[in-house]
Amino acid sequence: MARINVNPTRMELTNLKRKLVTAMRGHKLLKDKRDELMSRFLELIRENKSLRLEVERALIEAGSHMAVVKSLMSDAALDVALMLPKQEMQVEIEKKNVMSVDIPVYKASFKAGGEGDIYSYGYAFTPGDLDAAIKKLYDIFPKMVRLAEVEKSCQLLAAEIEKTRRRVNALEHVMIPQYMETIRYIKFKLDENERGTITRLMKVKDMMLEQAHKYKERLMGKE
Repeated sequence: MARINVNPTRMELTNLKRKLVTAMRGHKLLKDKRDELMSRFLELIRENKSLRLEVERALIEAGSHMAVVKSLMSDAALDVALMLPKQEMQVEIEKKNVMSVDIPVYKASFKAGGEGDIYSYGYAFTPGDLDAAIKKLYDIFPKMVRLAEVEKSCQLLAAEIEKTRRRVNALEHVMIPQYMETIRYIKFKLDENERGTITRLMKVKDMMLEQAHKYKERLMGKE
């Protein structure tokens, strides 16, 4: 692992140790965040699968009823029957923060009224399959809205998980090893410099002792 290009000083050593502690703390927090995001993501994936199967079954049933309707009514008559719907639906979009990810919350509401308001036509000239198809779509529509919410949430969480995973890997495999390698290098250099300093001091001491010994011998020789 390549080390960071810094001067091997005690100040740099202190700074790198502080950065290493921060990086390790950030690595732990990001791993916890990634694990929690994965847990939420898997919950939504399971719900998404269940909702999609239910919605697809309902749409297939509604499609089967509409196929019968198409065989019994002309396109013009069907258009007239569905031209003026009595029911209205509103969808409010809000946001919910999940581990720093803003996921959507769709709230669908229908105009107040009885269940009969979903039929915009009289029963005399329309087949029962049209009623069944519309009722099936009316019942499944809230789950279709929830399915859209869940799928969008899954996309956003998946993108955040991938981004968090890259950050975790960068800290774990690049930054933290670089800091550790650089710290080892600076410690080695400082120890080497310290040993060199001690060696030089010992040599100076020996030279001073030798000079003192010679000076003492000269003094004794004069006496």
